[in-house]
Amino acid sequence: MTRHEPSIEAIELETGPNPDAAVVWMHGLGADGSDFVPIIPELGELPRATRFVFPHAPMQPVTINAGYVMRAWYDIKSLDIDRREDEAGVRASHDIVAALVARERARGIEAKRLVVAGFSQGGAMALFSGLRQSEPLAGIMALSTYVPVAHALAAEADPANLDRPIFMAHGTEDPVVPCRLGAASRDLLRTLGHEVEWHEYPMPHAVCAEEIADIAAWLARVLA
Repeated sequence: MTRHEPSIEAIELETGPNPDAAVVWMHGLGADGSDFVPIIPELGELPRATRFVFPHAPMQPVTINAGYVMRAWYDIKSLDIDRREDEAGVRASHDIVAALVARERARGIEAKRLVVAGFSQGGAMALFSGLRQSEPLAGIMALSTYVPVAHALAAEADPANLDRPIFMAHGTEDPVVPCRLGAASRDLLRTLGHEVEWHEYPMPHAVCAEEIADIAAWLARVLA
């Protein structure tokens, strides 16, 4: 496995030489691109050499954290995270994710070999951006999260990704993003015709070993 040093934009890991697949994986609120790097060896051998791209969210004040500046894809204005949404912030970060996807395409990665993924806020961005891509992706992975700006999804989702596989996973004891919110987003996506593979685990706002095994199996399928 080749380890690349962090750049201004992201940390990159390649599971083999000349990767022909990529996963753009966004971290959660207050973390950074290094958060999910340790998981990659636990995924086992993927069917093709894959570049994992872990971007760093911008630094910005977060309302519910007393305005402290931290890495965030958008502001959280209320404990009811699906209310009083920072739609402008979500759309600004969408431009970042879209640019990262475009960069991977420019590096020779076919859209059908590219996964957009994320945890919590990062998972919300994966759903927002992935469903608006104009080329069919390999899939979208959204962990412990929800669909942001849900009112606009039906009008803005690109038909190119209507039938693309979506992996959603959530902890049943999550006090940060309640499981009911993730389940409601799952139901919304299915109502709009999207294919959603749903997993629940008895855990809080976290990732567990069983979930990592399920992620590995899903990635192996969609990148095959």
